[in-house]
Amino acid sequence: MSVFQVSALLIVLAGLFGAVNYFVLRLPQSIGILVVALMAALGVMALDWLLVSIAVTEALAEAIRDLHFSENLLHGMLGLLLFAGALHVRIGDLKAQALPVLLMATIGVALSTIIAGVGFSWITGMPLLMAMVFGALISPTDPVAVLGVLKNAGLQKSLETKIAGESLFNDGVGYVVFLFLVGLAFPGGEHDASGWQAALTLFVQEAGGGILLGGILGWLTFQLMRRIDDYPLEVLLSLGLAFGGYELAVALHMSGPITAVVAGLFIGDVGVRYGMSEQTRAYVEAFWKLIDEILNAVLFLFIGIEVLAVAFSANALIAGLLAIALSLVARFVAVAVPVAMLHPFRGFSRGIIPIMTWGGLKGGISVALALSLPESEWKPLILTATYVVVVFSIIVQGLTIAPLARRVGREPDLM
Repeated sequence: MSVFQVSALLIVLAGLFGAVNYFVLRLPQSIGILVVALMAALGVMALDWLLVSIAVTEALAEAIRDLHFSENLLHGMLGLLLFAGALHVRIGDLKAQALPVLLMATIGVALSTIIAGVGFSWITGMPLLMAMVFGALISPTDPVAVLGVLKNAGLQKSLETKIAGESLFNDGVGYVVFLFLVGLAFPGGEHDASGWQAALTLFVQEAGGGILLGGILGWLTFQLMRRIDDYPLEVLLSLGLAFGGYELAVALHMSGPITAVVAGLFIGDVGVRYGMSEQTRAYVEAFWKLIDEILNAVLFLFIGIEVLAVAFSANALIAGLLAIALSLVARFVAVAVPVAMLHPFRGFSRGIIPIMTWGGLKGGISVALALSLPESEWKPLILTATYVVVVFSIIVQGLTIAPLARRVGREPDLM
């Protein structure tokens, strides 16, 4: 199918499944679409199992593989979603939480990767370096899932900024760590990092280059916007920045996610305050809110139907269930250690550790990274475990984080 036919099919399905959720389940829209899509896919699998002669599951699985979820997310939707998320985070708010966000997005991701990787190697018998790749792809929280849930969680402002800022940046850092470890695990591949010097160069180029490129492109776009008073053109410029900046970063072997986040932060704060009229600001914010909602719906639909393309086995399912607990332990450490490091010097909102641990949702990015791995004997196991963790995270954690936040985070706001 052509890209337009694929887009039409996904939007139609997202709309239909969203309507089913609206009339029947009444869950938050993105989670509801995922649940309906998952139920529909599992229904097809059950029908295929009962009526062996129709053999429809394999045909649908092949069609889903042809949709290229990993490529469409990592090189299409992700830049827009990250830009839209960053657009609504104010730099002033983020500065006040800069140190916790920085530590959680760096030290936290590193600790989580090590714990999840070592634990997964012990659980499955997988070679340690390959298991570390799993640790890297499951450690970052998904900003798309996190920001979608935060809208209805009613969190304190400082805590919401910590979670949103950390999810935006640890996603970019986690992606770079993933590329770094894939380069070590698969020497000779696209991201070969077989020597530590080459690996360090890759890390600095991806992360540092992404920050620099995002800042430069955001500043240049802002300079254009402040000289223009035409809201359709300024909306178009912001869209070009999100799309073009991400693809330019990928072409230059820099981090596309970090580029999109930095550019979005710049336009969402400096650009909105000093480069747009009130009318333009309203149109830009409304446009990106709509883009965010539509792409979120399509992404969660993708995650739900992807179950048809996952090769399940008893051992893989057991590994996936154990990986849920493992990822939560790794996330707990990723939050608790930076908080403990900073606790003597600053106050924290009540319940920050349980809320940020349970609210660190995994999402489509983890699935896309697992799908992007080179073929190996361990890839099906990694994909299955990743999918189980992501579905649990979005449905169970996503639906319970708001009640948890209300229960344990009632004290007045602190820094």
